Order: sequence, then C-alpha cells, then structure tokens
Amino acid sequence: QVQLVESGGGLVQAGGSLRLSCAASGRTFSSYHMGWFRQAPGKEREFVAAISWSGGSTFYGDSVKGRFTISRDNVRNTGSLQMNSLKPEDTAVYYCGAASRPNVRSQYAYDNWGQGTQVTVSS
Repeated sequence: QVQLVESGGGLVQAGGSLRLSCAASGRTFSSYHMGWFRQAPGKEREFVAAISWSGGSTFYGDSVKGRFTISRDNVRNTGSLQMNSLKPEDTAVYYCGAASRPNVRSQYAYDNWGQGTQVTVSS
C-alpha cells in the first residue's frame, strides 16, 4: 500500500504556473508507476500525465502536452507536476495515483489515490 498526499494547488491567472507535489509514504513507492488525473465538476476523471516507476518513461494527455512536466524522486518518495501556460480549462481537482498495472492512461490501472488538490485558473 502507498499513501499519497497532494499539495500545491491554488488560484492562478491564465498564463501562469503552478507546481503540484505528491508525497508518498510506504517503502514500495519506487515500484509503482505514478500518474496525475484531474476532474472538473460534472466531468469524468481525465488523464493528465504519468511516469514509469524508474522515471525513464513519461506520458501526457493531449490537452497538456508541451505545457506540463511530470517528474519523480524515488529517494524522497515524491512526485511533481509542473504546470505552465495554464488555461481556464485546466481548472479541476488534481489527483495523484500509484499504479501497479502498465496501462497508466487508464484510472483503472491505479491502486491508490490521494485526496486531491484544487487548481483554479482565472481568465
């Protein structure tokens, strides 16, 4: 089991940046792929980005490619999502997850989730 806690959300103007963090507890964090999803009111949970257990592979949703960067530090048991050039449509609750299955673009690959952090982008 991995416990996850997100932080770093907030209110930002369009064009601005935020950096989300995901702190993991549990000795096996480095054996899980890590991903970020988001969910806006009335919408389904959407894949944002994922990174393999080693950090060697990264994956991005089409809507964030080129603007967001995912990273992880297996020594510190942390993950991050750097979000640049934010748009109002990026407004959502962002969740980090730990996945034991390889299809990291699907929420069903994930075994554990954090509680989420709100990101609001004003126009």
